[in-house]
Amino acid sequence: MQSVDWVKFEFTFFLQFLFMRFSTVISAPLCAILLLTSVTLAFETDQYNLPPVPLTDVGDEVSDYVIVVLRETVADLNVEIDKSRNCIELRKNGCGDVAKEKTKLAKLKNADTLAKRFFDRISGGNLMTTKFGKWMNSHEFASLPARYKAPYKESIYLLNPFNYATLSPTVRLYGHEFGIDKLEHLFQQGYQYFKIYNEAINKGSTAEKANQKAIEWGQKTERTYYGLLTSGVYSNADLFANYVGLKFYMGMTNPLVIGEINRPALVHLANGRWQITEENLRENLLKPFIADQMNEALNPSSYRATLIRSVRRSVVKYACPEWRNVLPSIKPFDLEQRAVSLENWNGEDYGYTRRDRTVDVRATCFDLTHKTS
Repeated sequence: MQSVDWVKFEFTFFLQFLFMRFSTVISAPLCAILLLTSVTLAFETDQYNLPPVPLTDVGDEVSDYVIVVLRETVADLNVEIDKSRNCIELRKNGCGDVAKEKTKLAKLKNADTLAKRFFDRISGGNLMTTKFGKWMNSHEFASLPARYKAPYKESIYLLNPFNYATLSPTVRLYGHEFGIDKLEHLFQQGYQYFKIYNEAINKGSTAEKANQKAIEWGQKTERTYYGLLTSGVYSNADLFANYVGLKFYMGMTNPLVIGEINRPALVHLANGRWQITEENLRENLLKPFIADQMNEALNPSSYRATLIRSVRRSVVKYACPEWRNVLPSIKPFDLEQRAVSLENWNGEDYGYTRRDRTVDVRATCFDLTHKTS
C-alpha cells in the first residue's frame, strides 16, 4: 500500500503537470477546476510581500485551540485507561483476556501512543490539508487582520498559478510572521521526524544520529515531493518547522532545554493516568518553537531554475520598496549577522542547506552582498 506522502505527491504532481502542460489548450473552466481542486494543499507561502496593515498577533488564540485538542486527547486516553484497569481489577463482563488487557493498558500509558493520538486529532484529515490547517484558514480570529496573501499580480508566483492557488497565507504568532503551512509542518512532518527518531533509537542509534536521520528525511522531501519536484521550491523554513515539530512531540512527555528556557513536559503520568502540566501551559505550548527561521523572506528558499528569475523580479518590483520603508536605517553588519543566526536554532542543526538560486532580501533589496560593516 502506498504511503500518504507518496499518494499526495503523485496526485498533486499530476494536477500540476496537467495544468502546466495543457493550460493553453484546455478550457478555462477546466483550468479553474484543477486549481480549485488543489487550493487547500498550501504547498508554499510568501513573506517577501509585506502586509499593507500590520497583522494582529494570534499566538495565544492558536495556542488555546491546540490546548483544546491536547485536553481532548488526554481525556479520551484516560477513559480507555480507566476501562482497561477496571477490566483487570474487577473482571467485568465484556472484558478481554487479562494478559491482553495488561498489554493494552501498557500501550495506553506509552508516550508514543499519546503522540499518535494527538497527531491524529490535530493533523489527520484528508490528502488535501490537515484539520489544523483547515481551522487556521477558516477560523474567525478575535482581532483582524489575522491573515495576509499578496495579490496575484504582486506575488512571487506570478508565472506559476498553481503555486499561487495553493499559497498559504501569512500569519503572526508571538512576534514572528510566517505561512500557516509552517505550523502544519510542525504538527505533521514533525510527527514523521518523531517516528523516524524513535525508530532509530529503538534500533540502538545514538540521539545525535537519530536526529540526523530525521533531518535527512526532511531534506529528501524538500528535494522531492514536498519541494523541488512539485512546487519548485526547496524551503529551509519548512526544514526548521519539521525540526521544531520533532522537539514538540518529544516535549509532550519529556522536559526540554530550549536555549535558556527549561520547558517542562506538557503531559505526565500521575497515578496511572495522563495529566496535563497546567502551570504556564499556554506559554510553554508553542511559543518556545516559534522563530524567524519560519519566515521565508528572512530564511530564504532555493528555487527551480524556471522560477528564480520571476521570483527575483517580483521581489525587486513589489517587495523591496516595502522592506526599505520598514528598515530604512538598517546596518549591513546587523542584517548579515541576523541571516547567519537563522542557519541554526539555539546552536542546533535543523538541516539548513546552502543552495544556489535564492532570493536574499539583504542582497536584493539593500545591495549588501559581501559587505560586513
